[in-house]
Amino acid sequence: MAAVLIVEDDPTLAAVLISYLRRSGHTTRHAATGPLALAVVQEQPPDLVLLDVMLPELDGLAVCRSLRASHPHLPVIMLTALGEVDDRIAGLEVGADDYVTKPFSPRELVLRVDALLRRARRVVPGEAPVEVAGVELDLAARRATRDGVELNLTVREFDLLAFLLTHPGVAYTREQLMREVWGWTFGDQSTVTVHVRRLREKVEADPTNPRLILTVWGIGYRLAAA
Repeated sequence: MAAVLIVEDDPTLAAVLISYLRRSGHTTRHAATGPLALAVVQEQPPDLVLLDVMLPELDGLAVCRSLRASHPHLPVIMLTALGEVDDRIAGLEVGADDYVTKPFSPRELVLRVDALLRRARRVVPGEAPVEVAGVELDLAARRATRDGVELNLTVREFDLLAFLLTHPGVAYTREQLMREVWGWTFGDQSTVTVHVRRLREKVEADPTNPRLILTVWGIGYRLAAA
């Protein structure tokens, strides 16, 4: 069971989401505006946030940006309009872990929520820390550092870095990374591109000239072998 904050100004859709999530054993809170959502998180951080892009007073992108500054590890799923590719990419750029396009199946959304929560809570007991080029990952504690300084990674960023660090020197396509890290068998592969770009900004000394997460032209990405 998890506490889910639903940030949605459409009362009908919010009621449907509340019903499905509670039926799945989760507790819910609802905020109809961006400022109210930030106040709720400040008062009592939830386990996950469902965040609509189009909100009154403060849009979902600004809310997500603020959440990432104060709660970098909080799982966030953005709700975007069907066909609005720019909205989806913008949501990923500001730190959303996942997105679902409207209209969507509430059952599918609950499955996405459960999958993201499992990843956020997943521990790997007894697994030794992994270290490459000054970047160290403690899989059991879900903690990443670079030259001893902790990195504030989102759930997806951590999972992507963990996968690459545990498979150094192997080139993976975006499709393969989407399947291995996101658990998706289909979807917009720009999701992978955006997360790689965000991850480089956090782990590379010079993100414009990456030395750790390398682009393999015509294929995808690989982690530089130690």
